[in-house]
Amino acid sequence: MSLSSISDRELHHEYVKRFTLSAGDILSSSDAVVKHLRAYFANEADREKLVITYLNLRNALIGTEVLFTGTLSTSAVYPREVVKRVIKYHAAAIIIAHNHPSGNPEPSQDDKAITEKIKQVCSLIDVNLHDHIILYRDGYTSFADKGLL
Repeated sequence: MSLSSISDRELHHEYVKRFTLSAGDILSSSDAVVKHLRAYFANEADREKLVITYLNLRNALIGTEVLFTGTLSTSAVYPREVVKRVIKYHAAAIIIAHNHPSGNPEPSQDDKAITEKIKQVCSLIDVNLHDHIILYRDGYTSFADKGLL
């Protein structure tokens, strides 16, 4: 297969596979989570994405997926879809993350509101929301680290 026959999607999938953690790896800090998540946002500099990392009872990685993709400044997030995926993965905890293509490190009111909704629906099914991380060009903001959860 020549290099020219590889699609952007296949290339991104291979990048994610090579530069993220494997199932069973323990996520023990915000830095470790961010390092794992960066690859999921690598090819989207102009669209917001919401990514969910699913964890077991020991905080070992079950899986990570892009759940929603939006526009430059917004992404529609539906808590019921989050719950459906949590149940599918049999997760005991999750970490949600999204990017700010604008580079703004601060959580918006909408970011805070959706985090609270997701936290509430997860608590109803005995799943912990460990963190909501906002990634931007030069860094990240962790809701847990800032005491916002």
